Order: sequence, then structure tokens, then C-alpha cells
Amino acid sequence: MNTAAFLAGGVPGILSGEEIARTAASLAALQRANGMIPWFTGGHCDPWNHVEVAMALTVTGYLDEARAAYRWLAATQHGDGSWFNYYLDHQVKDQRLDTNVCAYVAAGLFHYLLVSDDVDFVVELWPVVEAAVEFVLRWQLDDGTIRWSLDAQGRPETYALLTGSSSVYHSLRCAVALAERLDFARPHWEWSAGRLGHAVACHPGAFAPKNEFAMDWYYPIFSGALRGEGAQRRLADGWERHVMEGLGVRCVSTNDWVTAAETAECVLTLDALGETTRALELFACTSRHRRDDGAYWTGLAYPGAETFPAGEVSSYTSAAVLLAADALTSGSPAAGLFRHEFLAPAPDVAEANCERAAR
Repeated sequence: MNTAAFLAGGVPGILSGEEIARTAASLAALQRANGMIPWFTGGHCDPWNHVEVAMALTVTGYLDEARAAYRWLAATQHGDGSWFNYYLDHQVKDQRLDTNVCAYVAAGLFHYLLVSDDVDFVVELWPVVEAAVEFVLRWQLDDGTIRWSLDAQGRPETYALLTGSSSVYHSLRCAVALAERLDFARPHWEWSAGRLGHAVACHPGAFAPKNEFAMDWYYPIFSGALRGEGAQRRLADGWERHVMEGLGVRCVSTNDWVTAAETAECVLTLDALGETTRALELFACTSRHRRDDGAYWTGLAYPGAETFPAGEVSSYTSAAVLLAADALTSGSPAAGLFRHEFLAPAPDVAEANCERAAR
């Protein structure tokens, strides 16, 4: 299988195949000898964005590098299934345990399997996924939400975050799909995903208020928890607040600071809703962040289009752009993952006395 050919045609009129190859090569060059992929040279690594980059490497032909990235996760996973928040080459930078960060390996490995059909490797890594999912579900609350983290002393935070729980929902559905592909039955994962998806779609007030962040706007849709008319209403309600026309998506609605990663994820959200024209128009905005070496500036602050953080490029930004390109062109066998083509909807599991109708 020539996975390097998946995106060879690029996104016509926006991003060429040669440009995609340059970006992928820049990501592969960042990877450390132990498999860890930092945000940038000399920077830290967090497991969520590490997986995001592994996914981008997978669809651009760097399967050896992707496998090395997942094996780094296996080597650094704690006995309880978790990972720390931030790592440097040979030390830990932040000892917080973030449930969303820990869950994402399931999405990454299911994505890898869709592209490569390498069942043997996924079987090897299955214990990593199982331990990670069980760790995350340990922190599901009575209302279906997931505590967002444990601090460096191991004390659980009392509240859930909408973006984090939405991402966990997507990861749980990937974990269920992965289990089914490997002929494992994990019905309690499906039940937990149903409870979480119901909370995300029907009870946004159960989460800590972070309405100014773009991710809180689109992630309930992006994750597949919110669908149909509800998804369209949420998209329309937040569009003017979060999108700078012709420039991209504001990371925070109160500042004219556009980030390419949020823009690319919003592209994936639009693509999942069948909004192809708007998705392509928004994807074109990421070109403003592109450098000649294939890397992407993390953010641009307007009106001056100054880089912010100053001079920062980030691997997860490049990865998000490549995954959006894959989805828009249906390039790889995993291109429909964020359209939820391979994921059965979780059951809608309302908590006792819930008055909200099923999604």
C-alpha cells in the first residue's frame, strides 16, 4: 500500500501535493529518537497532540514514524492507564493527568488501523488503549460528564469541560469500534459513551462555562455528539462570534487572534455536516499561516497579522491542516473518520429524571 500517494493530488487550488509532502516531512523531522513528537524543536510534548501528529504522519506515508509514536505512548503509560500532561525529552514538565489527553490514543489507533489495516500492530497496542479508556471512565460523574483532570498531587478536579468531554466522546466511540474490529466486547464503554454524548448534546450547562473559546463552540458537533438540526443551530449561532471572514477561526472570541489548528478543526466540523463549500473556503484561510518550509504559524493576531505566540510554529497545527486536507479530498481510507462514517452512534442514555428528549 502506497500511503504516501493518498494526498498526492493535494487540495486543488489551495494546497498542492508537494506542499503537503513538505509539511509531512517537517513533522517527521521533529520526531525524537524515542518516538516522542514535540510541539516544536526543543519544545514539550503532550500525548493528545502527539497522537494528532501521528495521525497526520499515517496519512502521508510515514507509517514507521507513526508506529514509533504509538510505541512511545506504550513506553510512557502509567500503570493506571494515564499519561502526564507535558513531557520533555527525558523528563516530565507537567504532572497533571488530563482525561481527554489520555483518551485520544483510541482515536489515533483506530485511525491507524483504517489506513494501514495493520491488525497485528493494533493488537500489540490494544492493552494501551484498554488501560487508557478504563482510566478515563473511572472519572465519569453521575450526570455522564467526565472530570477534566487530576492535579499534580492526584486530586481530581470537581468539574468537566465541554471541549474535553466532547473529545472523550469521540475517542470512546473509536475505542468501541476498535474493540469490535478486534472481536472484543466492551458494552460498558458503549454505555458510558451514551451517557457522555447525552450530556454533551443536551446539558451544556453541566460543564464549566468556557463559551468564549471556539473549541467549546464546534467540538460538540465535531465529536458527533450533537447532530442534525441542533448541530446546524449551534454552528449558525456561533459563526459570527468565532469566525473572522476570510481569515479563519478566532481561538478566543474576545480577541482577533486566529489559529490555524482551530480553523482546520472547524473545517472538519463543516465537512462532517456536508458544508463542503464553506469548508473549502475556511480551509483556504490556513494558507495565511503557511511557511515556505512547510510548517505553520500557530496563530496570527489581527489587524497586523503578527504571529502569536511570537514566532511559534506547532506540530499539532500542521497535523490538523493535513487531516483536514485528507477529509476534504477523501484521500485516505480514514478520511471519513471525522465524518463519523465508521462509528456507530452511541446509545442516547439520559440520566434519571432527565426531561430532555433524545438527540
